[in-house]
Amino acid sequence: MPVLPIAQVQSGDRLGREVQTGLGNLLFPEGRALTPRDLEILQAFLIPSVDIRRSGMSEADASETEEEPETVSVNTPLQQAFVKMEKLMKAAFHMMSPGQKLPILDIRNGLKDLLDCIADYHALTFVPPLEGATEPWIRNSILTAFTSYQLARWIKMPDKDWIPVALAGLLHDIGNTRVDPAIFRKPTRLTPEEQNEMRQHTVYGFKMLEGVASLNQGVSLAALQHHERIDGSGYPMRVTGDKIHPYARIVAVADVYHAMTSNRTHRKAQSPYLVLEELQAEAFGKLDPMMVQTFIEKTTQFHNGMLVQLNDNRVGEVVFTDRQHPTRPMVSIFGEIVNLAKTRDLHICAVYSP
Repeated sequence: MPVLPIAQVQSGDRLGREVQTGLGNLLFPEGRALTPRDLEILQAFLIPSVDIRRSGMSEADASETEEEPETVSVNTPLQQAFVKMEKLMKAAFHMMSPGQKLPILDIRNGLKDLLDCIADYHALTFVPPLEGATEPWIRNSILTAFTSYQLARWIKMPDKDWIPVALAGLLHDIGNTRVDPAIFRKPTRLTPEEQNEMRQHTVYGFKMLEGVASLNQGVSLAALQHHERIDGSGYPMRVTGDKIHPYARIVAVADVYHAMTSNRTHRKAQSPYLVLEELQAEAFGKLDPMMVQTFIEKTTQFHNGMLVQLNDNRVGEVVFTDRQHPTRPMVSIFGEIVNLAKTRDLHICAVYSP
């Protein structure tokens, strides 16, 4: 297999041998199809050259060939299941009209196929494929279903609640189908009237789901209450504390996280780690503190050697995580240890999954 200098490596090339960092940790495994982001990481780690497995290339002509790399699909089974679910939900939501029944059996079956890939899902590192991209709120609903399912397991809810909680996450914004579509496409902030209309999606969703006999009551209540807050500052009914259904409290944490880490028409996505810190602040009086703490602890339990990018564009490896500061570990950047708990002007803006 030819060894190419990094300058000649192209997106789509496959690695013929694993690549390690200077500390001996695995950077990329053998056989990985390199993406443009992977090329940036290789350059950031000053990797001089890599073994490449490219169709039609021999060692003799490796340095001079102009042949295009073989076409490689970068979609994983998880991404493929995500796209399939997204198309299903788009079709189901678009056909909804007064009196129209929700195709709940199809949705349950699609959700089951999606959750079969749960072992490969991580809220901080999973990036949905561009293929099949549709309304942001539909994509957010699928991500919320994934994270709600995980959170239900992490807080040790009974097994019988896991799928209903995932359904609650999947359907929590179904009321958006009754809201004027122009509101979702508006590039500027909503007027008070538009904001009030948007908030009605919680009531619309509850009315659409409460009559579905095969759904757990918690699913419809999650649609109604996922914007309620523990201190009564939420909407639509300003209920407080234990009056908010457990499903709604789970979905609220997942929904806020994914909404803030996704691009929207009027703002860009925020760093996952900064969002976790904001969630932690929200736990005091707004969101369920036990659920927030569990979510943060579980999502930041990375093994040492995980690659992260800081907001100054440097890429390094996590070498130690203090559980008192789970969002601010120690990061090694070419041997320099940066303690993010003390260096407050720096933060993790991206996490790379090998």
